[in-house]
Amino acid sequence: MTAFQRLLRYARPYRLRLAGAVVAMAVYAVGSAGLAYLVKPIFDSVLPQQRDLALIAGAIVGFYFLKGVGSYISSYLMADVGQRVVMDLRTTLYRHILGQSAGFFARRTTGQLMSRVGNDVAQVQQAVSETIGDLARETLALVGYMGLLFYYDARLAIVCGTLAPLIVYPLIRLGRRVRKTTHRSQEALEQLSHVSAEGFTGHRIIKAFGMEGHEADKFGRASYVLYRTNMKVTAALAALPPLMELLGGIGMAAALWYGSQRIAAHHLTTGEFTSFIAALFLMYGPAKKLSRVNANLQQAIAASERIFGMLDTHTEVQEMPGAQPLPRFSTEVEFRDVEFAYDDRRDTGILRGVSFTVRAGQMLAIVGRSGAGKTTLVNLLPRFYDVTGGAILIDGVDIRQVTLASLRGQIGMVTQETVLFDDTVATNIAYGSPGAGRDAVEAAARAANAHEFIVAMAQGYDTPIGERGQRLSGGQRQRLAIARALLKDSPILILDEATSALDAESERLVQEALVNLMRNRTSFVIAHRLSTIRRADAILVLEHGRIVEIGRHDDLVARPGGIYAGLYETQLLEGRRGDGRLVEADSRL
Repeated sequence: MTAFQRLLRYARPYRLRLAGAVVAMAVYAVGSAGLAYLVKPIFDSVLPQQRDLALIAGAIVGFYFLKGVGSYISSYLMADVGQRVVMDLRTTLYRHILGQSAGFFARRTTGQLMSRVGNDVAQVQQAVSETIGDLARETLALVGYMGLLFYYDARLAIVCGTLAPLIVYPLIRLGRRVRKTTHRSQEALEQLSHVSAEGFTGHRIIKAFGMEGHEADKFGRASYVLYRTNMKVTAALAALPPLMELLGGIGMAAALWYGSQRIAAHHLTTGEFTSFIAALFLMYGPAKKLSRVNANLQQAIAASERIFGMLDTHTEVQEMPGAQPLPRFSTEVEFRDVEFAYDDRRDTGILRGVSFTVRAGQMLAIVGRSGAGKTTLVNLLPRFYDVTGGAILIDGVDIRQVTLASLRGQIGMVTQETVLFDDTVATNIAYGSPGAGRDAVEAAARAANAHEFIVAMAQGYDTPIGERGQRLSGGQRQRLAIARALLKDSPILILDEATSALDAESERLVQEALVNLMRNRTSFVIAHRLSTIRRADAILVLEHGRIVEIGRHDDLVARPGGIYAGLYETQLLEGRRGDGRLVEADSRL
């Protein structure tokens, strides 16, 4: 199925509106052809003999009324269908993108995805709401005019129609060129979106390093590439009207030469020939518009191909047919000989032969040097990625055999990079728990040590926090994330450097909130500070994707030459001052 055919399928639910638009287009065509027909009685009866003046004048008004009504209704209905189709397509595309795995997002930039949802769909919108409507309406008008030409003189109509193939061939070549260039234009626009998104999100670093000029130059280069590709499309489109006018002039000259002979031979009256020429003149407008319609349609098809290419990209993480909901976790989580490697790096596995078991209510700390695979390990549990070998089992059930919603509904997360949304405090806390009442939200905020700073804000729990929570401090954002996890009340918890980069006071408050959060939950904790690691039921040490040590804090520290003992020594125990005294370092695993 071509991209255009797939696009038309989105219009199927609105076929009644399309049928109404087609009827209105037929009315428009009748009005247009009727006006051309009235030229004959004007020259044959009204002007020379003053006959039927009122009738012809009324007919002119009537046909203009039909043409106007047909144009308005068809344009309105086609725009309505177009907007509905684009709304459905954009929603489907956005939902599809959100449903992709973490690997999908790792391979694509935010600018690319925004370009698909925004720019590509906008191109399609013009095609569905305007271009297809113009295509049908002007085609029907051309049919009406052609019928009138053949009614008056079939031979003369054939003479004028001999130039049609000369118009069709450049239209086909132009369409191919426009579609190819539009692909490049959309890619350039995608790069422009990527550069601007990076600049806006990283504005603090750009300012701190004085790189405004560099980023502006980068944007300028991307903008220039877009300008060049757009001008190639414009050059192709600009070549068509002069060609159409030249061929139209040749056709008109041929009609004048042949028509004059037909009049001299008394096969045509002056009024009939004048009406014929008028219809021929009126055909030029729809024909010219159809040439532009073809170019616009090719641009829309190019955008549709990119959209459907994205829709045909299926996530690596999929539910098995007949997947069942996971019962509430009660016993243990087991990693059984787990292997993982990214698709583009199958030869260098991130995790290799990882096996361990965490019982309900236990806390497992995961430590290791940067790049050891800590975050990848916990990302496998909610199936952000799927294991490439082995299995992860919850209460003895392979997590690939259960529904994603039931699995992720039992896992809460608090990460180093706190993600909040441009909404109120209460809405962010209740994110994932939409049915929670205000009392439950406040209770979660109190347990997360967030209630005091929330009520001190201008609108309390109804205060907007800005994009990504920029109006809050780092510690406040973390406590809101903890409140969100508390309200979700998941039996399994993942903490990924949840106290990273906080000042001492904020860390104390966050640590107290984390104690409340981890109570009676099975916790997977990455790179916590010393106090949290010491409290862990087990500490798992990763090195190059393998488990090299596992045990409690005291046992691992006492192990001579152990990896954990070395990390503890260098990162958590001591730093020396110039005066030789030992001080506890403020660093983390």
